[in-house]
Amino acid sequence: MRRRSIVALALLASFVGPSLSALAAARARGLPLVVRGAARAPARAAVVAMAKKGAKGGSKGASLQQKDQRAAKQASAARTFEDQTKQFMFTMLHLTKALPDGSRTLLKNINLCFYPGAKIGVVGLNGSGKSTLLKIMAGVDKEFDGQARPKDGISIGYLPQEPELTGETVDECMKNAMADGQRVLDRFTELSARLSEPLDEDEMQAVVDETARVQDQIEASNLWELERVVERATVALRCPPADAKTAVLSGGEKRRVALAALLIQGHDMLLLDEPTNHLDAASVGWLEQFLDTFTGTVVAITHDRYFLENTCKWILELDRGEGVPFEGSYSGWLQAKALKLAQEKKDDSALQRTLSNELEFIKQTPKGRASISKARLRRYDELANMPARERLAHSTQIYLPPGPRLGERVIEARGLRKTFGDRVLIDDLSFDLPRAGIVGIVGPNGAGKSTLLRTILGLEKPDGGELLIGETANIVCVGQDRDGLSDDKSVFVEITDNDNEISLGTSSVLSRAYVSWFGFRGTDQQKLVKNLSGGERNRVQLAKLVRSGANVLMLDEPTNDLDVDTIRSLEEALLDFAGCALVVSHDRYFLDRVATHILAFEGDSKVTYFEGNYAEYEEAYRARVGDEAAQPRPAKFAALA
Repeated sequence: MRRRSIVALALLASFVGPSLSALAAARARGLPLVVRGAARAPARAAVVAMAKKGAKGGSKGASLQQKDQRAAKQASAARTFEDQTKQFMFTMLHLTKALPDGSRTLLKNINLCFYPGAKIGVVGLNGSGKSTLLKIMAGVDKEFDGQARPKDGISIGYLPQEPELTGETVDECMKNAMADGQRVLDRFTELSARLSEPLDEDEMQAVVDETARVQDQIEASNLWELERVVERATVALRCPPADAKTAVLSGGEKRRVALAALLIQGHDMLLLDEPTNHLDAASVGWLEQFLDTFTGTVVAITHDRYFLENTCKWILELDRGEGVPFEGSYSGWLQAKALKLAQEKKDDSALQRTLSNELEFIKQTPKGRASISKARLRRYDELANMPARERLAHSTQIYLPPGPRLGERVIEARGLRKTFGDRVLIDDLSFDLPRAGIVGIVGPNGAGKSTLLRTILGLEKPDGGELLIGETANIVCVGQDRDGLSDDKSVFVEITDNDNEISLGTSSVLSRAYVSWFGFRGTDQQKLVKNLSGGERNRVQLAKLVRSGANVLMLDEPTNDLDVDTIRSLEEALLDFAGCALVVSHDRYFLDRVATHILAFEGDSKVTYFEGNYAEYEEAYRARVGDEAAQPRPAKFAALA
């Protein structure tokens, strides 16, 4: 097997030149998975066409016989190349994809081959073509040039950002997902029954042979454990109850059901578009463990940097239409990316510095990471006293304008109690948010996190205890709902109301500069809101709401649909924000980077207020309840007395 792999890479290298020689050597060392290649590999039809015209590059006096021999050799090599690519799970040759109106080319001449068992994380800016790439691989998008073909006979599972469910209830969805596996089990039962029947020698041998084949299939797909796997997946991903009607599920609930159904189907290849969206941190951890033991190929688009670091062994970056693979972890890719920028002498020292800081953060111990976020608690006066003009002069990315200076009291809860129907969501919660504090709010979906935010905003009333809001607190909430945006307005008009300047605190800035801080530069500012991706709409919403100048921000899943570059920018903006923030998030890296405190909804109506970042909280929680109890389970509530 090793020898055949080396030969395959050698053939690829012969088509694409020296760029693949390093990959061939890597494969020879036992490093398989992704190959970037075939950049100039001619398809068979192209070779035949070249033979008819006469191959280029030969001497003018070359005989017709020599030309025919050269063309035949090239055609033979192309056939050999196609034969060798059959071992790959998926092959792309000269893949090019333009927008329907022809205004932009998303993917340019991409040439990639994926080996079995590869775990690939796809990164790139919003709008760089990541979701489009997965749609093409899944066979959903067929409008492209070039080739994109899976290995014959493999099963591919695809999780889009807005999946469609196959049943009227959650239970029906799971049964549909189990159908193929259940048919194999049912066939084994039928064959076992036949073995006890009177059969002649030939019939008996045929039944024994088929039984052996079916048993091998069952064991290869672990179908003996099918029902337990289904139960484990639906519980760990916190799916709604089995009898829940799919028509009334929220978008997040539908995604969790679709993901659970996908994982139990036993596909050879998984294409996952933002699989961690709408999962809480514990469920993301379970998903990482599942994929670690999954023997098939995984291609995942994600902004979750811990997921990239823990799960992916290759990083595929989409950069200005090109697909650039890197073999190694996410932290290794960060290091290589920073080095590449330095070697190319790009005028982007801010990006180099950001990548270096992120690499350093990932390599630190949990205590070292926590010390960084806690340090901002001691910096409130420094942040509040820095002149706005000085801040604006150095801003090239997201900037959160400060509101009035905070007093000693920001938000304080004393024995807070909140119910919903006959359930107690929050019982006896006490906390005191310090100035410059950033509180990460974590817990299962439906546990009461959004209800807590609504209560702080005054949209809900406490059912017990006290909730005190400081007189100087000016609160702005950026929720998950993007329905307030006007589809027919441009990005610039939606954010700025078409004003030339925007007032930020005691200073002002040109509107086009402000909009550019949120990733919309040049002609992107003229895009219509209705044509934006989910991440782009998220950025518009954020830019529109924070311009008013609050000193307390509430952010409900702010990293959903954002690309990693924008999340980094948001992290830096929060760390430099002269105020407080309450952030509902499942992104563990984001929480470790910015959170000074954690509010954790732990089940049975208990909400714990913890000083430290998420990694510190998780370590303390596991020490308190044990590893088994810390596994994700459906949210539980105390009954209303």
